[in-house]
Amino acid sequence: MIKIYAGDAKEAFLRREENAPDVSEAVSDIIAEVKKGGDEAVLCFGERFDGVRPPALEVTADEISEAVKNADPALIKALEKAATNIRTFHEKQKRTGFISAESEGVVTGQRIIPLNRAGVYVPGGTASYPSTVLMDIIPAKIAGVGEIIMVTPPKKDGKINPAVLAAASIAGADRIFKTGGAQAVAALAYGTESIPAVDKIVGPGNIFVAEAKRQVAGRVGIDMFAGPSEILIIADDSANPAYVAADMLSQAEHDKMASAILLTDSKALADSVCAELERQIPLLPRADIARASIDGGSSIIVAKDLNDAAKTANEFAPEHLEICVDEPFTLLPLIKNAGSVFLGKNCPEALGDYIAGPNHTLLTGGTARFSSPLGVDDFTKRSSFIYYSKEALDRVAEDVVTIAAAEGLTAHARSVSVRTED
Repeated sequence: MIKIYAGDAKEAFLRREENAPDVSEAVSDIIAEVKKGGDEAVLCFGERFDGVRPPALEVTADEISEAVKNADPALIKALEKAATNIRTFHEKQKRTGFISAESEGVVTGQRIIPLNRAGVYVPGGTASYPSTVLMDIIPAKIAGVGEIIMVTPPKKDGKINPAVLAAASIAGADRIFKTGGAQAVAALAYGTESIPAVDKIVGPGNIFVAEAKRQVAGRVGIDMFAGPSEILIIADDSANPAYVAADMLSQAEHDKMASAILLTDSKALADSVCAELERQIPLLPRADIARASIDGGSSIIVAKDLNDAAKTANEFAPEHLEICVDEPFTLLPLIKNAGSVFLGKNCPEALGDYIAGPNHTLLTGGTARFSSPLGVDDFTKRSSFIYYSKEALDRVAEDVVTIAAAEGLTAHARSVSVRTED
């Protein structure tokens, strides 16, 4: 049964990933083998860990066409609607750079340049996440990435889930490969005979994928260090306990290490939600996972008021934050740290996962304090440029030489003074 705390409850904030197993050595070995063995190593690890060795790593155009043809028309329609909303939201994030010529003879500016090649990791195998395909590829397309490489584990029959391939077609993936786990991350980072090396790797995954991204960071860019899913709900006594419990379970069913936290100023609501969780958990197909999450890393905290609840929420900095009150916009200005915020009693987190438009690849483990959700900026880089005429250089030469001398960098100073001595 979930734990209920009164007031400050630091124990409730103990993140489950702190107790996660250390897989760093195993992942390091996998990366080394892929660097040395290329495609064969990728295939061997897939056979060892997932029990499947596809006849070819790359998905063919015929496989994609067949998947789209055989997919449920209702699903295709829903994915296309979601894709439209995702594009509309992320188009607003696109930046164009700037140029400035405020001083005579001086031009400065900034260019926004898309990455040449991006790698998108999509979890798969026993599960299917077409929504992640849309969320991770569409911002890359809007940014103007030259080539998007998608990797995802195949099913036991060596094929990719048709829904995932249909989503990849809608989103615009350029090439798709049947591989997952740390070996897929290594292949994207270093390249193999079939899989090209990329500039940046994005997308969620299990603990091995997260550790692999950590180890190749620097060799390539990565989006974030993502851990188990989180949801935090702020609710008052007007909230429906059945709704609140259902929303908590929407994340608890992800992973035994996921966390679902309720912050409320109502002890009565806390007790009702606790009872609802006990009623709803046995109804879930993934009840064992939800039970482990609720009993382990989840909690209910009774705060003195909603302002105090907002303060506590900022300390937790959750991946998903729901504000289930009648006037949610009054609390929104108090929220400083959250990946994505869901406002009102009719806005469950699942809307953000699938259809609303904002990205669902979010920050976990408190990193919302300093990081942002996946977006168009993740697939671009900034480059500045400077132009000075001879006359403009002469005007600032003495200042440059003075600063360079203070830093003891004589050659720096000389590179300017040599141009002003004539």
